[in-house]
Amino acid sequence: MCVLGSLQVKLDCCIVTPPNVQRRFPKMIKNMDGKTYEERLHWLKLWSLEERRNGQDLIEVFKMCNGLSRLKLNELFTLDDNRGTRAHSWKLAKFRCTRDCCKYFFSNRVINRWNLLDRPAGSWCFSINAFKGWLNNIRETRMGFFMD
Repeated sequence: MCVLGSLQVKLDCCIVTPPNVQRRFPKMIKNMDGKTYEERLHWLKLWSLEERRNGQDLIEVFKMCNGLSRLKLNELFTLDDNRGTRAHSWKLAKFRCTRDCCKYFFSNRVINRWNLLDRPAGSWCFSINAFKGWLNNIRETRMGFFMD
């Protein structure tokens, strides 16, 4: 039990520390004293923690679509058969969840944002870095895309 307790403390420390570091570091830069957290992030061109999490979710789905992940796409998701004329070929079907706890699972959290992508990511991005660059362009042109 003691080992489990110390492990939990270490995990909690790792989870809590990044936001503190991300808030504290920009304050160390000159001319950042009077700016809010969001202004500092914008000025330094940094992503907030929420944006990073949502971006990494999309990158992970991209890896699954292209066979670059150990997980296969069909292990977590089902491709949507009800495609309209505007739908890309990698649209994912979303299933209804009745509990709050399953709404925040990776497999439910990422579906809406993935389906909002303009083009099928697997057909035009040939590498993870190209996809990351495209996500950066989306962030610059569509404010709030990575925010819940």
